[in-house]
Formats: sequence, structure tokens, C-alpha cells
Amino acid sequence: MTFSLVARCRETGMFGVAISSSSPAVAARCSYARAGVGAVASQNITDPTLGSRGLDLLSNGASAGETIAVLKRTGAHIDFRQVLVVDDTGGTAIHSGSQALGIWSEARANDVASGGNLLADAQVPQAIVDGFLASQGHLGDRLIAAMRAGLAAGGEAGPVHSAGMKLVDRVSWPVADLRCDWTEDCPIEAVATAWDVYKPQLDAYLQRAIDPREAPSYGVAGDE
Repeated sequence: MTFSLVARCRETGMFGVAISSSSPAVAARCSYARAGVGAVASQNITDPTLGSRGLDLLSNGASAGETIAVLKRTGAHIDFRQVLVVDDTGGTAIHSGSQALGIWSEARANDVASGGNLLADAQVPQAIVDGFLASQGHLGDRLIAAMRAGLAAGGEAGPVHSAGMKLVDRVSWPVADLRCDWTEDCPIEAVATAWDVYKPQLDAYLQRAIDPREAPSYGVAGDE
């Protein structure tokens, strides 16, 4: 019921996850990232603990491949799970259990891994990876481009209703965490629209958190 990617920006070290599904609020359950550590997507009959455990393993020095190996050995009902990992060197690894739903597939390269289940076409994850690698600019722009490429390749077998994009960079909280939890329209385009609005303000929100004395004005009535 889901297609997604995890990725690292080689230039900045930023990590991101982008995801879409026919299920509601998919990003709330399936997207995990930690600055300086890596990113994980836990999907297909989701076990959210695999996301947080994956980040802990990466934080303790495990590679993406080692992280997947541990989760496969120790995760409950692991044959029902699909997990994508990218680490702080750009290494990637994927587990897709034998009980993954419908047409499922995966693809990966340095800095990016994609997987999906209940897909319209098994080539969707490869289209997502290709879309990411062919794009340039901010990691958020590249994640949106990749998800659009996956949707153009067929996306999920049925209509998608939710999507999300999470970015982490240098601080302990996500620098962007944009979601569309339910729509009858395209949730990927809803997130893309939110990103167009948020991207020019991202650095200002970060500066306000770190030191509001040096931050730009807030742009609200009464602010000078």
C-alpha cells in the first residue's frame, strides 16, 4: 500500500524520507530520520519499532547492511515487513519480506533506496531511484522529483491518499516535516505545494530556534 524512498544529500549530509500510500497518515507511522545518522522507512503492515531501532543501530555504528541484518534476525513477524535504510556514508540496504503485499519491488544506489508494495508496476522503485539520481538541488526538491517519477511510473495499484516528506540536518529535530494525511486529490502534489511555501523559510525557522536575536522578522501583524 506504499511507495517511498530514503536518501542522503552527498554535498550537505542531510537525510530525508518521502512516502505515499492509499492508507491515511502514512508518514506518521513509516518515516524515521536522525541528523548525522541516517534515515529509515518501515512499511508494509508497518512495525514502527523497526524505524526507531534502525536509527539506534545506525547511531551505534552499524552500516545500512548491518542494520538490516540485525532487524531481520530480531524483528517480530519480519516476513511481513519492508524496511529501507540509508547510512551516513550513503550506504543503502533493503529488506522486503516474503509476505509483502501484492506486487512489491525495491531498488537502490549510493545515497538512495526505494521500495514499494501493492504497486501498479514492479518498476516503480527503480523509477523513483532514477528520478532522484537525475535531479539536482536541495534534497527536498530531489525527494519530490523522485516521488513524482514513481507516481508517473504507475505508483500504487489504487489511488494514493496520504504522503509526507521529512528532512533532518545538524539539529535534533526535523528541519522539515511536511504531511498530507488524507486527500481525495494527489497527496504528493499537496506535499510539493507545502514544500514550495516552506523551503524559502526553512533557514529562518532554524535560526529562530537556535538564536531568535539573529533571526529575520516573523512576518506577522505587529512585527517590526
